[in-house]
Amino acid sequence: MTNVNLLHRVARLYNIQTVYHDGLKQLREAPTEAALRVLQTLGAPINRLDDLDDAFREVHQAQWQHAVEPVVVVWQNQPVRLKIRLPAQLAETASKYRIVLENGESTEGDLQEEPSVKAVAREVEGMRFVTRHLRGPAELPNGYHRLYVRIGGLDLESYLFCAPVHAHSPDAQRGKRWGLFCPLYALHSEHSWGAGDFSDLAELCAYTAALDGDAVATLPMLASFLAEPFNLSPYAPVSRLFWNDFYLDVEAIPDLQDCPAAKSIISSTFATELRRLCAAPLVQYRELMALKRRVLEALAGWMFRQDCRRRANFDHYLATHPAALEYAAFRAKTEREGKSWLQWPAARGDTALRPEDYDNDAKNYHLYVQWQCAEQIAALRDKARGRGVALYLDFPLGVNRDGYDVWRERELFALDMSGGAPPDGLFINGQNWGFPPLHPEKIRQQGYRYYIECLRHHMQCAGMLRIDHVMGLHRAFWVPEGFGATDGVYVHYRAPEFYAILNLESQRHRVQIVGENLGTVPDYVNQALARHHIHGMHVGQFGVNVAPAHALEETPPSVVASLNTHDTATFMGFWEGLDIDDREKLGLLDAAQAENERRNRSAQREALVQFLGSLGLIHGEASATAVVNGWLTYLAGQNEEFLLINLEDLWLEPAPQNVPGTWRERPNWQRKLRHSLEEIHSMEALRNMMKTVSDIRRGMS
Repeated sequence: MTNVNLLHRVARLYNIQTVYHDGLKQLREAPTEAALRVLQTLGAPINRLDDLDDAFREVHQAQWQHAVEPVVVVWQNQPVRLKIRLPAQLAETASKYRIVLENGESTEGDLQEEPSVKAVAREVEGMRFVTRHLRGPAELPNGYHRLYVRIGGLDLESYLFCAPVHAHSPDAQRGKRWGLFCPLYALHSEHSWGAGDFSDLAELCAYTAALDGDAVATLPMLASFLAEPFNLSPYAPVSRLFWNDFYLDVEAIPDLQDCPAAKSIISSTFATELRRLCAAPLVQYRELMALKRRVLEALAGWMFRQDCRRRANFDHYLATHPAALEYAAFRAKTEREGKSWLQWPAARGDTALRPEDYDNDAKNYHLYVQWQCAEQIAALRDKARGRGVALYLDFPLGVNRDGYDVWRERELFALDMSGGAPPDGLFINGQNWGFPPLHPEKIRQQGYRYYIECLRHHMQCAGMLRIDHVMGLHRAFWVPEGFGATDGVYVHYRAPEFYAILNLESQRHRVQIVGENLGTVPDYVNQALARHHIHGMHVGQFGVNVAPAHALEETPPSVVASLNTHDTATFMGFWEGLDIDDREKLGLLDAAQAENERRNRSAQREALVQFLGSLGLIHGEASATAVVNGWLTYLAGQNEEFLLINLEDLWLEPAPQNVPGTWRERPNWQRKLRHSLEEIHSMEALRNMMKTVSDIRRGMS
């Protein structure tokens, strides 16, 4: 057997897919060195190709010696089923189980052989093993339990996830639902400080409720680095466990009325600087955060000197959020160092920080603002729910390599790898997203504790939750450090375990799950979404044909439908072909390719106008306003689960919020809405369009 063939065999033992079709349908094979690097990261005892033969034998034997999987999934009302690998001498030994339920109660008994499956004996590297299929109790309560098995003198244990088959589905009595989308940073009002805040989001929820809408969607609102280090992307958060203090409405904090120092700051030259930043067309994150922090630090210092009910509320927050202390210490240490924890003096940093490692005032600041974020988001959630509006939040795929989560849980991340995507029609060289992927086996060994904590953080306030890049539950594209995205490999995860967690948390928190399944997604991913009642996504501009009779096909029922996403052109950008112009400027298309794209877009526009006109959705001149309204009206009458409308499409905004694959080239995640919330309230054309959508959706069963 050649070394290359043996490499592929060893890779399969580690659930690595080294040969795959990219987004251009081209067959790719990862370079040998890249595959070796991924194997090493996953724990394979390999330094060079010559080690493969010994490594294969060692790993193969180790897998058989690992008797039971670290996580066992049982779907609701089904019996516990176990596949156990044992030394051959235990082939007929009686087996007993003990299950410690999530609530602390326990049950025990005998495991039975599955009558329809016979034990299979096999010799592996000179040792004889047998695979036994055992059955345990049925109708266990849903939850995260612990399973203990004793077979002869062998004691085994595993996490036992008992979960509903389906994620939560909302009450359908209101008819088909719809909502508005807007990034929170882009919102602004007369009272906000240069960017949207939690109060602005509450106001948008109230606006949506008045139009009889069902949800307001936004981008991740998680903690970010807005000084040094600096990364404003909502998809590179410091943590998926803490909120972004940039979005605090400072003037809504009760302490402001009683803190002379904070009031003095606001009444000084602060106001002049704030007016300048409010007038800027782009969000000035660094300067705005520095201004806000001056006031918030004064409030934090004042509160820590008090002995009152507010201090008691703060102490309660700490008691219920113990990780906040460690998070705040990490942020304070990062601020002292002014650089990533990977560059701290103590060789990548120690997770046991000491008081002398950071400034205590900085730690207190981060504790204070996380408490205030929790209070303001809870108030936002309650106000929205009271009006019948759900917060539709976004759960990002990864976290910032320099951030708290990776520092705290470094054993769970593949630090010398980056998540990404292979080449496709938009990114011919593939994508390297920069964040480290989760280690597929290390997360299992801790029973997915970290992942569950992150989900719960979001679900405490969400009514809907979008899972970014849902294919990542099945497989992730790993790019080794020093390699290009064309050289990556797919690493497979245990998807049923992720779905069990999603379904459990979704049902417990009554949160609907939406999986972002756009782009190159294998059929088995969409089949899994359907099986678990998790809705996918349908983006209208990706499905416009050039045949007038079929310019828009019927929208699938189990999806969230929209004209676009935050990563695509807006309606107007699509309509005018601005996205094609931009791709040509960025060098992603040559002149001939761009001209071909423009001809196709022209044919799409013509077909779309004829199609909408044939349905009576456009009357007279086919202006851009007429087309977007007709297109939204068409989508409103389709049978999709949910219709999501980009607020900016309603006034024909041409510029996108994000151009994927760019960083300095485009002002991503910075552009404010063209109109303030007060102006939006006064726009009768918007209200009329939304009333049309709502009437159509409410009339559908």
